Amino acid sequence: MPDQLLFAMEVTLNGLMAGVMYALVALGFVLIFKASGVFNYAQGVMALFAALTLVGLQDGQVPFSHLINAIFGTELHHFGWHLPAIVAIIGTIAVMVLFAWVVEKLVLKHLINQEPIILFMATIGLAYFLEGFGDMMWGSDIKKLDVGLPQGINGWIDETTLNALGYGFFIDNLDLVATVIAALLVAGLVLFSQYTKQGRALRAVADDHQAALSVGISLRFIWVLVWSIAGFVALVAGIMWGTKSGVQFSLSLIALKALPVLMLGGFTSIPGAIVGGLIIGVGEKLFEFLVGPMVGGATENWFAYVLALVFLVFRPQGLFGEKIIERV
Repeated sequence: MPDQLLFAMEVTLNGLMAGVMYALVALGFVLIFKASGVFNYAQGVMALFAALTLVGLQDGQVPFSHLINAIFGTELHHFGWHLPAIVAIIGTIAVMVLFAWVVEKLVLKHLINQEPIILFMATIGLAYFLEGFGDMMWGSDIKKLDVGLPQGINGWIDETTLNALGYGFFIDNLDLVATVIAALLVAGLVLFSQYTKQGRALRAVADDHQAALSVGISLRFIWVLVWSIAGFVALVAGIMWGTKSGVQFSLSLIALKALPVLMLGGFTSIPGAIVGGLIIGVGEKLFEFLVGPMVGGATENWFAYVLALVFLVFRPQGLFGEKIIERV
């Protein structure tokens, strides 16, 4: 088999793995949009904040230590203990649920029946506040995240492809774990959305806030619930990306790569987030492999957005999004 074809196959597989990582971030956007009809600009920062909180709890870091030391002249940095990964994850989930409650209490309850653009602007403000709050709470230095997930080349895939094709494929174990977790998340979220009372209530709230209130649906409870679930999804994405590249403030920029994923898959489709992520992941890797050398490389930075632009022209609702028909 020609070497170029083997390289292309390896690039395709790695593109699928990268697409899953993008999709994990996009899932949080879909959840918020399905429940409120607004694009949550803060989702990427939520992933960053969840990862920062997880590392801080694991390492026993004193929250706001820099601020406390600056005000009182102390030298507090750590409590002196380290939490097991599972305990730190549970603690972080509790923090994200508290965050969802605070957002509903201080922001969302005042914006019922407002225009979607107002809710969108509120999430922009929330994103910048949360980024600054996370910096003040946990510090801005790059942190290493380790919750025991396997990393490095998968030996079985490398050996199997080497024996079968004469060329060993490099597939990261962390990407394989992310794929399994993403599949479980999608299955769980689809079941929750379709077959539970709360899931049906989410769709009702997204369609019409006032109508949902009139039939006895607690809008405040639904928003706390969906932001809590989105916070959990943000934590999963933060763990995967933080383990892969370290917990740093550039992590919040992964939200930008989730945008074309949503445009392809559709803003209202949970499976669409996965399919869109896979298309973007494979597309940008293959385009860089085949066309990149001809145009000077670095096509991964813009290919996804060009592809999303094409989709907006021909199918603005995405592959799995609901087509909106308005009577005039």
